[in-house]
Parts: sequence; structure tokens; C-alpha cells
Amino acid sequence: MRKKDRYASVIGWFKENVPVAETELHYDNPFHLLIAVILSAQCTDRRVNIVSPPLFKAYPTPESLAAADFEEVFGYVRSISYPNNKARHLIAMAKMLVEDFGSMVPSDIDDLVRLPGVGIKTANVIAAVVYDKPVIAVDTHVFRVSHRIGLSDGKTPVAVQKELEKYISEEDRAIGHHWLILHGRYTCTARNPKCDACGLADFCREYLATHVKV
Repeated sequence: MRKKDRYASVIGWFKENVPVAETELHYDNPFHLLIAVILSAQCTDRRVNIVSPPLFKAYPTPESLAAADFEEVFGYVRSISYPNNKARHLIAMAKMLVEDFGSMVPSDIDDLVRLPGVGIKTANVIAAVVYDKPVIAVDTHVFRVSHRIGLSDGKTPVAVQKELEKYISEEDRAIGHHWLILHGRYTCTARNPKCDACGLADFCREYLATHVKV
């Protein structure tokens, strides 16, 4: 199957069968989403959603978090992976928002990646979810699913992102990011993928290569 045809089939299936797909992180404003996405690095959304409500209540604004003590913030995020680094990043991120961006979460990706704790994946999530920018954030789920299906053979997340954005139209990129994440989280899992229950099996390069159809 040609790559262009595979993309058309995959996107078509998602549009028909998963018309709504969005982040599973809970948040009430762009600042809190930024906190949640920073915390979600190498951590499950479920754990972040447990930890974040009291954190959001304690620090409703960038100013309040910027003025926070490390030990206080650490106490809220101690059950999250890499709590020391993330607590420091959150405080430093809030300080930069206050000092450099007027306490507003920037929409520009180059500005976002300046923030402590924010890499290209986090920046793309914020840009897509908050500002509806036509970008695709590539996390471990998107990277794995893209390779298995045959959407990309990129060796890095950035390379995969560029290929996905080449073939996926601008209007489909924001939801496309969530399609691939959720598919990787619940169907095309890292271990024991549910291929027999996968609606993409007929278009999946790895499935077609490893299953003989009679």
C-alpha cells in the first residue's frame, strides 16, 4: 500500500469511527493545562488528574506559583515521576510567564519551548489544544503507532512529526494527535496490542506483514 493511500485510509477510519478525540488531562485554563502537560511527562494522565486538582487550587495563577516554595510544590507532586525536577520546573516556568509573558501562556512554539520543563512535545500540545495550531505532538504513543501502522519511519519524534504533518491536512492535525495517542493508549498498546479488535488492521503495515490471511 502506498503511504498516501495508507494515510487516507487511516484518517478516513478515524473520522468515521472516532469523530471526537481530545486530551484526557483535566484543566480549567491554559496555565493549568501547561502544568498538567509538564507533569504528564513519563507519567500517566490518570495520575496527573489525581494530583492536579489540589495543585490547581493552591496555585490558581502564575503569580501564586512563581512565589511558591519548592518544598510546598514538591508536596503536591511527590507521587508524580521525577517530582524534584518537575517541582523546580513548575516554579521556574511560572516565574518566566510572569516576567517575560505578562502571566499569559504564549501561543508561539518558540516562546513555549523557552519555558522550563517545556520541550517540543509539550509546546505542540499547548499550541494545538489551546490555540488550535496545526501541529502534531509526538509522544511515545504517537511514535509507536506511527511506526507500526506505517505512517512514518522517522528515527526521532521531530522526524515523525514532520512526516505526519506532511500527509495530514492542517484541519485534521489537532484531532489527529489525539486519535493516535488514544489509539496507542487503548488499542495499539506497547505490549500485547489488541490487533484482532483494531479497526486499522487492514491498513496496518505491521499487522499485514505478520498475519497471513486465508
